Amino acid sequence: MTQHQSAQTMKPATAAKKLGVYLDATPDEFRAGAVSRAELNALQTDPPEWLRDLRRDGPHPRPVVAAKLGVSISGLARGGVTEALTTEQIEALKTENPEWLQKERATQAEVRKEAVRIKEAQAEKAARADATDQRD
Repeated sequence: MTQHQSAQTMKPATAAKKLGVYLDATPDEFRAGAVSRAELNALQTDPPEWLRDLRRDGPHPRPVVAAKLGVSISGLARGGVTEALTTEQIEALKTENPEWLQKERATQAEVRKEAVRIKEAQAEKAARADATDQRD
């Protein structure tokens, strides 16, 4: 018996998120209908000009803006950045380096350090448990 596989589709918002672009900046035809998994794969492997332009120049969605600035999405909100920013605006913010950005970058660095510390502690605990199991 053969199975008929239907094409998986997703909403344009989901596809835009997976592509790392701001949905409102995408062309109308992209926002108009569902995007199949095959179409998404094609966009990722051979992006059209509009997608290359969006990825390069923006406007970028908040997760991309946060990553480019080295802060969390919450840090963006605390800094008053609630809208999509272009690459030019992000670079201007980096150059200006306002106090909120400095503070949020420091906070993010502490979060990363703590995550590494926890991971190392868990690995050490697991290694001790393995050593104990091997002796038994």
